[in-house]
Amino acid sequence: MTARFRRHRYAPHAHEEYAIGVCVEGIEQINYRGAVHRSGPGAVVVAEPGETHTGGPGIPEGYAYRVFYPSTTLVGEDLPGPAPHFPSLIVADPALAAEMVAVHVHLTAGGDAFEGESRLVEVLRALVGRHAVREQARRRTSPDAARVARAVRERLADQLVEPPSLSELAAGIGLSRYQTLRAFRDVAGLPPYAWLAQHRVARAQELLARGMTPAGAALAVGFADQAHLGRWFRRVLGVTPAGYRSSVLRDSVL
Repeated sequence: MTARFRRHRYAPHAHEEYAIGVCVEGIEQINYRGAVHRSGPGAVVVAEPGETHTGGPGIPEGYAYRVFYPSTTLVGEDLPGPAPHFPSLIVADPALAAEMVAVHVHLTAGGDAFEGESRLVEVLRALVGRHAVREQARRRTSPDAARVARAVRERLADQLVEPPSLSELAAGIGLSRYQTLRAFRDVAGLPPYAWLAQHRVARAQELLARGMTPAGAALAVGFADQAHLGRWFRRVLGVTPAGYRSSVLRDSVL
């Protein structure tokens, strides 16, 4: 994604894949892992899958950035063990940042596909080799909280269009509504309703990329209407569903 924002601020959200970006103008301010970070040109930002974060302008003039959303499989390709872990959100590596921008420009401009694929693999491997560590520190959450969060996520994903009520979720786990909310938030960093909305956005992305209309995608994933999808889509991705669909379909034929 390529974007420029002066006022837009992302709501707390998480991605199923990595979000790896470079700020090319201005300053971006990000809340991540309980701290506030500021990123400008010359640094690489790496948000890991499942990590709740926000983002917005760090100065009145705003910021512009280019972002990749590679899967854990792509980032960790040919590497043994768990997905690569990045202990720091912001990586100070101007040479790598410049190469990432160059690769992003090449891919979005519709450059030679074989060259683009090769350069992308190389730049991701350089990022992992220089800045990732072998093992991720364990989250400070109890096994019970992790179990509750996993059960809630699985049930909400299975009942995407007609989700259960909070009372039904809690009853299925054998906890009170408050206990369910607290355990889920401790693990996911956001309440179940927000996680569900983001999961719906992710599923809508897949449908839009295959050519479905925003109205059709909204109904298919459980949003009340296209406007409801649009509000959450902008909060999570910073673009409208129609804009995302046009961009993906255009890039697919370049």
